[in-house]
Amino acid sequence: MPPTSPPASGPLSPPLPRTMRAVVITGHGGLDVIEAREVPVPRPGPGEVLVRVHAAGCNNTDLWTREGSYGAAADPDIRTGWLGPLDFPRIQGADVAGTVVASGDGTAAGRIGARVLVDPAEYDGPGPDARPADVLGSERDGGFAEYVVVPSARAHSVDGSPLTDIELAALPIAYGTALGMLDRGSVSEGHTVLVTGASGGVGLAAVQLARARGARVVAVCSGEKGEAVRSAGADAVVDRRRGQVLADAAKAAPEGYDAVVDVVAGAAVGPGLGLLRAGGRWVVAGALDGWAVEIDVRRLYLADLALVGSTMHTPRIFDRLVEIARHGDVRPVVAATYPLGEVREAQEQLARRRHVGKLIVIP
Repeated sequence: MPPTSPPASGPLSPPLPRTMRAVVITGHGGLDVIEAREVPVPRPGPGEVLVRVHAAGCNNTDLWTREGSYGAAADPDIRTGWLGPLDFPRIQGADVAGTVVASGDGTAAGRIGARVLVDPAEYDGPGPDARPADVLGSERDGGFAEYVVVPSARAHSVDGSPLTDIELAALPIAYGTALGMLDRGSVSEGHTVLVTGASGGVGLAAVQLARARGARVVAVCSGEKGEAVRSAGADAVVDRRRGQVLADAAKAAPEGYDAVVDVVAGAAVGPGLGLLRAGGRWVVAGALDGWAVEIDVRRLYLADLALVGSTMHTPRIFDRLVEIARHGDVRPVVAATYPLGEVREAQEQLARRRHVGKLIVIP
């Protein structure tokens, strides 16, 4: 066991170890920049708590942040994180479920021992619809470690949730993003919704959450994943490998769609607007098939359509996600779990996109 250190200022549970196991990225690059290290246990400051990580989810943002892909669209010679340059080494892992074990001051002393789901975002303002200003595992060290420091206000109690820690750790980025997309798409009971990229983290979350709202869901994915996506809640599946996605989607919903939840984008966006009913909404939160699209704006204004961008969640959306977690309204699909020392293998599997559901790291 590593030597223990005296308590930080403020109340603590039993003395904490001085060091912990963590996985860091040492810079932008390939899988070779991922390293397992022994690092100091972080100490919570005022308004912060220390969380013992029980499970941490993997996301495409981990891959793109490591690769520096967010800067590449503007200039292929620039590598950055989502919100700009990063400091290295950086512990990734935005999705965290765990237990509060220490408080940086007396204000959160009563929270020690609480089971929590962490909102990975810090926001640009106090309102319920504020935008993320930094993200755990990107601008701040995240959950691919035994412990992580987070603002106390972002550690939401989920004591009594029927979900396991592994299921909870699948929620924040993927399900928060999907819930935000459904909100921006005004998806409600009785609507018909098309979900692209439906076997991925955000897409599968959108399938489950839309179904939970009482919508009819048509999901686009590769054929071999269709049964798993249908089992998650899709009413119909369109096999993208047939190469007839728009035609097949139109056949699956002859009266049109109230909303399209799109993480793929690409060339299909322009002609795809014709799938929407009058007043429908096409909500985009990704560009896996390409970011450059061509649109006939007459399709938009003549049918009162809306093309909407959606990035992550807001405080209001995350509060709603926490309620879903507390009641177990949706059980996330988990494809595989990995021990902390196998983050590199988890990211390699994530990049292959052969799985359905979330990949979870267990420290």
